[in-house]
This record gives sequence, C-alpha cells and structure tokens, in this order.
Amino acid sequence: MTTLHPVVAEVTERLRERSRDTRAAYLSKIAAADTDGPHRQRLSCGNLAHGFAACGAQDKALLREGRTPNLGIVTSYNDMLSAHQPYERYPELIRAAAREAGVTAQVAGGVPAMCDGVTQGRAGMELSLFSRDLIAMATAVSLSHDMFDGVLYLGICDKIVPGLLIGALSFGHLPGVFVPSGPMPSGITNEQKSKVRQAYAEGKVGRTELLEAEAAAYHAPGTCTFYGTANSNQMLMEIMGLHLPGASFTAPDTPLRDAITTETVRRCAELSEHGAAHLPIGHIIDERAIINGVIGLHATGGSTNHLLHLVAMARAAGIDLRWDDFDALSSAIPLLARVYPNGYADVNQFHEAGGMAFLIDQLLSAGLLHGDVKTVFGTGLHGYAQVPALNADGKLTWAPVSKESGNRGVLRGMAEPFRADGGLRMLDGNLGRAVIKVSSVPDDRLVIEAPAVVFHDQDDVRKAFERGELNRDFIAVVRFQGPRANGMPELHKLTPTLAVLQDRGHRIALLTDGRMSGASGRVPAAIHVTPEAEAGGAIAKIRDGDMIRLDATTGSVDVLIDAAEFAARESATADLTKHHVGMGRELFGLFRANAVAADLGAGVF
Repeated sequence: MTTLHPVVAEVTERLRERSRDTRAAYLSKIAAADTDGPHRQRLSCGNLAHGFAACGAQDKALLREGRTPNLGIVTSYNDMLSAHQPYERYPELIRAAAREAGVTAQVAGGVPAMCDGVTQGRAGMELSLFSRDLIAMATAVSLSHDMFDGVLYLGICDKIVPGLLIGALSFGHLPGVFVPSGPMPSGITNEQKSKVRQAYAEGKVGRTELLEAEAAAYHAPGTCTFYGTANSNQMLMEIMGLHLPGASFTAPDTPLRDAITTETVRRCAELSEHGAAHLPIGHIIDERAIINGVIGLHATGGSTNHLLHLVAMARAAGIDLRWDDFDALSSAIPLLARVYPNGYADVNQFHEAGGMAFLIDQLLSAGLLHGDVKTVFGTGLHGYAQVPALNADGKLTWAPVSKESGNRGVLRGMAEPFRADGGLRMLDGNLGRAVIKVSSVPDDRLVIEAPAVVFHDQDDVRKAFERGELNRDFIAVVRFQGPRANGMPELHKLTPTLAVLQDRGHRIALLTDGRMSGASGRVPAAIHVTPEAEAGGAIAKIRDGDMIRLDATTGSVDVLIDAAEFAARESATADLTKHHVGMGRELFGLFRANAVAADLGAGVF
C-alpha cells in the first residue's frame, strides 16, 4: 500500500483536529435522525396516502407495504441550460430502473438552476452566488416529507451542485448519489472562440460574427466543454466518491450514459437502510473526502469558485476547511491536466485521454489522495481508477485504466507533470487575502507592479478601454463586487478587454472583491479579495495611481504606500441602490445582509 504523502497527512490531521467538535456535533445530529427503519413507516395513514396518491398501482403497493426503498429525485432540470436539458427524461428513466430493481422512485422536488453563461454581465448575475444557498434550502424542502430512503441528485453547473450537496448534507442521514448527464460534443475550439471575442472587443468583427462563433461553441445538449465551475463540479463529485466511476464526462443521451444512470439507481437502493450496503451521505463526506476534493482542484487547475464552494460544502458537514488548507496543499500537488482555459483541450479530450480514472490512479500511486474513503461505488477510491464500458451483451462493466495517458498534451502522469505545483494560490498582504489561478498565466506575468485604475463596475472598464484610456501598464481595481455589495457576480466581461491589452504588450492585472471562476484566463487576477470593500476592506482605500504589487511567486498583494498614510485614508463608498431594486433582486436582501466573507464560503449558512 502506498504511503500517504506527509503534506497530505499533515493537512488532513490539522483539519480533523480543528473540526473535532463541529464534526462530532454533525455526526450526532445525523445519528439522531437515522432511526431504525425508514421514516415513512412513522407517517400517519393520511400523510402516507398523500405521499403515494398519484403513483401507479405497482409503486403504490410497494409504498403501502413500506418494506422496499423509495428513492427521491431532486432535479435541477430546465431546458434553457444545455447541461441540464438531458435531465428532461431522467425521472422516467430512473423510475423504470427502480421498478426493475424492485424499488420505487419519486421526484421529490425541483431546485432553481441559473445559467451563468446567460447572465454574464447582466443584472441577473447578481443573484447567481446566492442561488447556491437557495438551492440548498430548496433541496431541504424537497426532502422534508420523510418519504425517502435514498436520494438521487440531478445537477451539474456552477452553484447547483454545491447547493445540492449543502442541502443533501442537511439530510446527511440519507444515502445520496449525484447523477451527471455529461458534456456536449466538442464545437469550435475554445481558442477560436476567444479570438473572436477579443476581435469583437477591439471592434474588428461585429455581433453577427460573434454570435456565429458562440453558437458554434455552445451548440448541443450537454455541459459546456471548457473547464469552468460546471466541469470542476463533476471532477469533485467523482474524486469525492459521490458519482459512479467514469460518470462525470461520459457523453449524454448514449447507451453508456443510460447504463451508468440505471446502475446509479440500483446502487442508491443498496445504500439505503433496506439495502445491503447502508451508507449515509454524511459519512461519505468526511475530512478525507474534502481533502481529496482540494487535491483534485489543484491537480486539474480547477475553478477558483471552489475556494468558496468547497469551504461552504465542508461547513455543511461540520468540517472547518480554510483557505490555509488549500495553500498548504498547493506546493505538494502537481498539475496533471491542461484543459481550457489552462490549455488547448476541452473536457471531451481530457476524458478520451484517460480522464478522471487516469488522474485518480496517478495521484493514488504517489500517495497524494486518501484511498481509504467511503464511496457510493462501495470501494475505496481505488475503484475509481477504472473506466466504464458496455460489453458485447450491452452490460455495464469497468476495467482498469491504462497507465499511459492517451494524450500527453492534455493529461500527464506523475513522472512528467505540467507544473510541479497546483494551479491555485493564496495571496496575503496589506490589501487583505485573495485567490489567484496561475495555471494559465505566463511565467513572465506572475509578478505585476503597476499603478491602480479604480472602477466600481466592470462596464466602466470596457468604456475606458473604448475611450483609449487603458493603453498602458496598470492594475484594474474593480471593487464593491463582494457578497455584501452586489452578490459577488462573476466578472467575465473583463476577460476579453484585459486580454487584448496584455496581448498589446502591456503589463496588466486585475484586483477585485468579485469573482472570475474557472473561466479566468491568461491575465493575472487577484480575486475574492477579503475583507470586501462594502465591509470596510482595504481595497476601498485604493486611489487611482497608487502603485500595487501582485506577486504570485511569493503569494503577496500589497499597495506600495506608507502604512500610516494608507491607514489614515477614508474608505471610498459606492451607490449600491441599483443593485437592490428590480429583476427580483430585492428578494435577496436577506442574503446580502447576512452573507459571510469569501474565505468563509460567501453564504448565509
């Protein structure tokens, strides 16, 4: 057996010790809820009759007897999200698979599912991060009827999977399995798409050409193929043991995908109290699983959004994960994957090269993952170093993954990583704490020292660019973008503009208390600055022309000004009223008023 890497062991033990009391309290809570026999048997006759009134005769008979599992389906289906459109037929597929296994399944409820790709740069994006906590509450509402013995969670994108998992952990006594649907086929390359976006930002092409390129990139049912938050979610669910092996990136609407989904239903029934392998989800997500998630994020250069989401998910299980844990692991975990925006490839090419099975196998072989975890597959994590396939009889099988990458430009083994360290780093300095994703930043841009140009809205950056005011070295300070200010929207409208300026030879960086997520690219970006401007953070004191030094090599971000002078400055203020009216945003006042800081997960739980 491979010895666990000492850094992984040390960080895990520190996390376990720090979380001892909160984790014990969480486990006591789910133990109290996990009484003998299904809760459904304790419903009154009227309650139970309501619960099965709409079922067919076969399901109704099983539910009346109460001796077989009833699986809940919590779905985030809508057909505006390409990633979630395949879920339209999943309830019937799941119910049929359940009946074949001699159990029942019901849709327990639906949760909202925003598409950040649609709301980018729009007012709706200000609801995006807080939709995670709303999804968690909607999940809990769905499970509040005491009708279910296990749960299938249907979700893929951005805030949706974290919200589902936070909600699932609030019902942590129930077994749960996450059910993905897979990425869309590859369209035009992400590099081609980005070039058209930059050309549009420079006025070299019009809206017709831009729309043509975007439609060629996002063109079919399935998850977007770049490695943003949606696909980072899928990586996490697999490496944390909540998917079946190989489920993350198998193509949608194929016989193999349907076979994996069918097997997921059967496996969920086995994990229930009625089944042979009872395992609540609250026991799968422990300190080791959380550390495995952080390691997977580093090894793949995954979404910076998970510096928020993983912290919040861990807290839901009584685990006190901190940014310091990410930082401590970053130097020990090599970068084994390059998927756009960290490279040329998309997730389909990553999957074809060996995908999650190869990644997990390589990390396990180096002692860089906890292999002795509980998983929905029923094995430790070594069971995930396998690739699913259909045999000649159409039956689902798994076989060990090759020890050689199918494409070394996309996925590499431990002997030849793309980088010796992971793609995420923490920054500390007199401006607070921040996060930077360096996996796609050129080495000569890891240190930027330049004057500040201060903005309170990402649209103002574009306008300044169009006026010709930004053809120089500078650090764009975009503030009042944190959770308490306007919901911490993603600021991807900045990417084409700043990339154009960097390509012109200017030394450019971004400093913001907002988010950029997994789609951030080659421009160095210190994001998630905390404390945020609205909470009186130092970022609110920066003025145009202040020299700022962002150094990803030492992990620092500072304003280069006399400390006493800087401390004596008054903080700037911003008119935030436009962020609290119209478009349903006033309904989120509760969230904004109670949101915790970014390094605590930027939520209300």
